[in-house]
Formats: sequence, structure tokens, C-alpha cells
Amino acid sequence: MHLKKPLWSESSPTPESDQKPPCAATAVGEMVVSLNKQRLYREVTLALQTGLKEARAEFSFLRVRGLRSILKFLRSVAQSDSTINLFCHSQSIPELKVVPVLFQYSLRRYEEDTVANLNHIFGVEPMKMSTPSTDAEVALALRVLEGCCLLHRESTIFAHQHKAIEVLMDILSTRGGVLEQGACLDALISIMLDSSANQMDFESCNGIEEVAHLIRDKQLDENLRMKCGEFLLLLIGHVNGRDRAPLARIHEDVSILLGEKSASLIWAASQFRPTLDLEQSLTALQIQARRVLESPDLY
Repeated sequence: MHLKKPLWSESSPTPESDQKPPCAATAVGEMVVSLNKQRLYREVTLALQTGLKEARAEFSFLRVRGLRSILKFLRSVAQSDSTINLFCHSQSIPELKVVPVLFQYSLRRYEEDTVANLNHIFGVEPMKMSTPSTDAEVALALRVLEGCCLLHRESTIFAHQHKAIEVLMDILSTRGGVLEQGACLDALISIMLDSSANQMDFESCNGIEEVAHLIRDKQLDENLRMKCGEFLLLLIGHVNGRDRAPLARIHEDVSILLGEKSASLIWAASQFRPTLDLEQSLTALQIQARRVLESPDLY
């Protein structure tokens, strides 16, 4: 759902006879601002309610449709500071929180759903069943999680409450698709930004070791290995920008797992922050990741 401009926001020339005194013009302007804010809040609320309703559905194809709607909504929200603020305010309302729904449905680990008793067989109430998440659904849910954490910093706290790092590391190590694994790496970066709790969970889950294993796997898809290189560059250069806990030993860990030359290359590249636009920065990041993969230590 895209947030639309109100009809009254489009200014039209008025004849001199219809011009209002300054006090009246100020009052009209304040009313327009108030109406616009109320309209945006209604649209934000409606978009979240509609998307979350389907994201809670029992069938995967409905959840996918809901996640696509929420992702489109987040991209629209990111275009304006005012809509970002409204989205952040909406996440204080339990019924509109996005992150908990992701972990309760699309990112839920179904192997943990054990049947405790047989009351649903002999009783009147039928047992509720949900179809497992498809690869496309998991990838979409990870993109929504990434967007929520980048727009709303407290969403990283919600993610920590649902053991997000453990869930994402499980997806990274068990899911075979490049699409969801790449989305998983991006989501990991977003939930660890300015979140010591999630960084500590990442360290306890041996996250660096898992990513290094993927980089060293020559049979793995080249794009995924490139994504892992980009992940390490972002992790060392942005997420762990200061030499302090919980990831203070990350350079030493990378040296052990990938070799001293690779670790030095990653560290040097991650310290370089060029003043480029977004597209040029992404290109530079890809070039640096390619150099990491071509490091002699990996051959």
C-alpha cells in the first residue's frame, strides 16, 4: 500500500479577491497540516492492520500476500521522516507490532510444535493447523524484519525477545536457497546494529564461524559467498565499529577462521568509508567482497 498525497495539499492559484488575511491563512495552514497528519495515521494503521491480518493466516500463500503488502508499505514509509515517525509510534501498539508476528508465523520453527496430548482428537474443538513456511515466505519475512529494524530501532529489542539470532542462524545453516540465505545475512546486520544483546547472541551462536564456513565452501553459489564477504565487511566496519565487547575479538576470530591475510584485507576495507552515493557505495562494497573471496588464504 502506497501512501498517497491528499487532494487538499495541491496548491492552486487563487484570485486576489479570495486571498485571506495572514491570521486566517495561518489557521487554514494549521488545519491542513492537522488533516494531513490524521490522514497519514489512518493510512498507516489501515495498511498494518490489513497486512498483519494476512500475515497471521493459516495458509502460506495468504501469509506471503500479507508480507508483500507490509514490505511495500515499509518502502513507502521510508520516503518521509513524518511517515517513519508515525510507523515508529504504531509499533508501541501491541495489535500493530510487526516483528512478533513474523516470529510467531513465518519464521516459526515447526519442528518444535509437538502435540502434548490427544484432546483435539476426542474433544469437540478441532486442532488448528498451519502450513509450513515456503522459501519465498521466509525470504519475504526476513526482508520485512530488516526493514522494521532499520526504521524502528526498538524492533531489535522485539527481535531479541523472540531469540532472533538463533532463528536466523538456523535458517542460514539449514536452508539451501540463496534467496533466503542472502536475506538472512542482511537481516542479521539490521538486528545487530546498536544492539549489544543481539551481538552477544551472535557471538554465542558462533556466527562468525558459520559465515566463514560458507565463504570457504567452493561448492557454494558464488553470489552467496559474495554476500558473506559483504556481511563481514559491514559487520566489522559498521556494526562493530568500536573495539569493545561483545565483538571485540572479531578480528582475531576472522584471522583464525580465514587466515591473517584475509582478516587484514577485511579490516582495512571495512575502515574505508567513501563519501559516495548509495549506488556507488554498493558497487565499492561488492568490489571489496570480491577481493576477500580472491584472497590467497582461501585457496
